[in-house]
Amino acid sequence: MARVCDLTGKRTRVGNNVSHANNKTKRKFYPNLQKKRFYIPEQDAWVTLKVAASTIRTINKNGIMAVLKKAKEQGFIVY
Repeated sequence: MARVCDLTGKRTRVGNNVSHANNKTKRKFYPNLQKKRFYIPEQDAWVTLKVAASTIRTINKNGIMAVLKKAKEQGFIVY
């Protein structure tokens, strides 16, 4: 299963490990994904989403409906 945030589209990034001798080897930066249930009062339903920790903070700040609306506008979610 892909390591992608359901709402923001954050995904694994690729970079380098750089040694003291400036040798470079490939590595991956993974997003901090968490499986979390959210209650949507407009639909009176619980939804389980795989979201990044930073997205959970955004949901706490702006509300789940605002974040879902923005995700739909950006094309990350289709419902």
